[in-house]
Amino acid sequence: MGSAPSERLAEVRAAIARAARRAGRDPAAIDLVAVSKTHAADAIEPLLAAGQRSFGENRVQEAAAKWPALVAAYPAVRLHLVGQLQSNKARDAVMLFDVIHSVDRPSLVDALAAAMVATGRRPDCYLQVNIGDEPQKGGVALGDLADLLDRARAADLPVVGLMAVPPEGIEPAPFFALLAKLARDHGLAGLSMGMSGDYETAVELGATCVRVGSALFGARDYPAADKTG
Repeated sequence: MGSAPSERLAEVRAAIARAARRAGRDPAAIDLVAVSKTHAADAIEPLLAAGQRSFGENRVQEAAAKWPALVAAYPAVRLHLVGQLQSNKARDAVMLFDVIHSVDRPSLVDALAAAMVATGRRPDCYLQVNIGDEPQKGGVALGDLADLLDRARAADLPVVGLMAVPPEGIEPAPFFALLAKLARDHGLAGLSMGMSGDYETAVELGATCVRVGSALFGARDYPAADKTG
C-alpha cells in the first residue's frame, strides 16, 4: 500500500472499480466514504486535496469541532454520520450532516423528523439493520425492520437505503447478500455496507456506499462495537 494519502486513495478507488467491473457494475455508482473519525484536520486535508469529498464521522461533537472550517475550504464535501446517534442530538446531526447512516429505532425516527421540519434540512437517511443479531451493536432487529421503515416513511423521513456492519471474524458475503435482499424487498436502492477489510466483497454484492477508514488513514484502536468504517 502506498504511504502517501493520495496513493492510498488511488489504490482504494482502483480496488472499488475492479470489484464493480467483476460484478458488471458502473464504478461511478459506488460512493467511497472516507471514515475520518478520530483523525485531525491535518490528516484529512491531503485526501481533500486529492479530490475526496465524502467523509464519515462517528460522533456529532467531534465532527462539529473539526469540519466547519474544512467545509468552508471545500464546500462540495458531503458529511456522513456513520456512528450511533442519540435522539437528543438529532437536531445537531441534521444541521451538520448530509447523510445519516444509523437510524435504528422509532424514537430516533421521530426526533429526526421533527428536526428536519424545524431546520428545513433533510439529510439522506439509511436504516441500520443489526444484520448479525449482535446485542452489542446498534441496528433494528430483522423482524422489526418493516415496522421501522413504515414509521420512517409515515414521518416523511428521506430513507434512501439500508446500512449494516456484519459480525467480525465471519465471512461477510452472506450478510451483505441478505442486506441487499432486504433492500430489494422493501423497494430501497441504497446499500451502505463494506469497510476496509471487506469493501470489495460488498461492492460485488451491490453496495452503493462503502465506509473505508483504516485503508485510507491507517489502523486505529477502537472497541468492536464501534466499528463503522
